Amino acid sequence: MKAYNPLNKKNLGQSVARALLQEDISSLPPPRFKGAGVYLIYYVGEFNTYQRISEMNREGKYSQPIYIGKAVPKGARKGGYGLGESPGQVLFNRLREHAESIRSAENLNLSDFHCRFLVIDDIWIPLAESLLIEMFNPLWNREIDGFGNHDPGSGRYNQQRSLWDVLHPGRSWAYKLPSARKNEEVGEKAQQYLSTIPQGTQD
Repeated sequence: MKAYNPLNKKNLGQSVARALLQEDISSLPPPRFKGAGVYLIYYVGEFNTYQRISEMNREGKYSQPIYIGKAVPKGARKGGYGLGESPGQVLFNRLREHAESIRSAENLNLSDFHCRFLVIDDIWIPLAESLLIEMFNPLWNREIDGFGNHDPGSGRYNQQRSLWDVLHPGRSWAYKLPSARKNEEVGEKAQQYLSTIPQGTQD
């Protein structure tokens, strides 16, 4: 039998993941706070395509995030945190940006979204995010990409509109991007993917 190594990077990642999953559920965005770290976003609404996710998160269960992300200090380098530089409100600002994207969507309600977040040193952030995505396979990370995108800016509107923006139209800058997919097609893609996620992943 292989000996347990508490300093193994996977074990360290799992430790951070457990700490995050013990955090209280908050509104999106949460009250203002300082720090960098990782977060989970949950959906509990009535959007038909996401009913499987909603069922897994209602009644206080919150067992299947729809999106997982991170926010690191500006200019962070590997192992570079702890040099006295404050990360500011980078994690709060990221969650606030996500709230604005959801608020812009024509077929989503911000009140149907909640989050968990954990402020940690930046050296652990990428490891924790990767492990959490591997654990939960969130829809908006794995299959319906583009939720975390920003306006590409003038002169860069020749790239394709993301699947997230096709399924959830509303962000003004996304209308400037060409789309090769239809809303219904992306919705079917999402439902097919969700059918593969085991019920009660976090139980």
